Amino acid sequence: MQLPVQSQSTMYAEPWEADAGAGDLVEIARAADHAGFAYVAVCDHVAIPRRLASAMSTVWYDPVATLSYLAAATARTRLLSHVAIVALRHPLLTAKQYATLDHLSGGRLILGVGAGHVTEEFDAVGADFAHRGAVLDETVDALRAALGPDEFPEHHGKLYDFGGLGQRPRPAQPRVPVWVGGSSPAAVRRAALKGDGWLPQGDPRDRLPAQLARIRALREQAGVSGPFTAGAITEPLYVGTPGWETGRRTLTGAPEALAESLRAYAEMGVDQIQVRFRSRSRSELTDQITAFGAEVAPHLVTPS
Repeated sequence: MQLPVQSQSTMYAEPWEADAGAGDLVEIARAADHAGFAYVAVCDHVAIPRRLASAMSTVWYDPVATLSYLAAATARTRLLSHVAIVALRHPLLTAKQYATLDHLSGGRLILGVGAGHVTEEFDAVGADFAHRGAVLDETVDALRAALGPDEFPEHHGKLYDFGGLGQRPRPAQPRVPVWVGGSSPAAVRRAALKGDGWLPQGDPRDRLPAQLARIRALREQAGVSGPFTAGAITEPLYVGTPGWETGRRTLTGAPEALAESLRAYAEMGVDQIQVRFRSRSRSELTDQITAFGAEVAPHLVTPS
């Protein structure tokens, strides 16, 4: 799941999040950890312009600082940046931050990356918004090198050129998974050819089969092999009967009914689902997380 509180866009934030803080984040992350969730995720924006602030809000916690803080409060759940706008920063800087996070967390990082969409954010830090796709493509290559096993990584490209510069600590993982976010044709292609996974941005169920088929075809045409994790973001969920208006798109009901609906994602070829829950308070959210882990998730596991 992507964590609440740390980003508060009006598209998904619940009213109670406005007054929440670090303690709430810790309790929610611990609930997800105890419930067996695969990962907790944090977003990335540096600064929001006034023209977008009413819709996006200006509450966007730094992903590295937040995930590092939560790493100390959790034991097993992985830590995902969903997504880091890595074109805003030099890849050596990004590598230093995320390698340290992976080292300190015992190898729990998943680096989710995306192109970004806020022009002013790029302008403020001197980054190239118009060519951000090409910048991201090379940044992923540079990060592969900088997050690899070599203490002195090397990358020689059009935009970035480095070698003979040591960085320690190294990541705890031999290979940090890089998942690419976005649902545009360019993002899907980037995920297929450069990523270890795909993080769609709001694709409804009926769009996913075509997107997944395109990823498979692109990888096959390019001769790209190896493990690949295709994701999906589910509809909002509520385990049980809410007794309050949760919105027309929310899936509610008994655990078995929710599981039956969610199993359709696996049938499409989805490997992991990112869930979110409707809630009126932190305690209601942690209760939902616990109920999902205990009562819904067991029905989603494919028998070995």
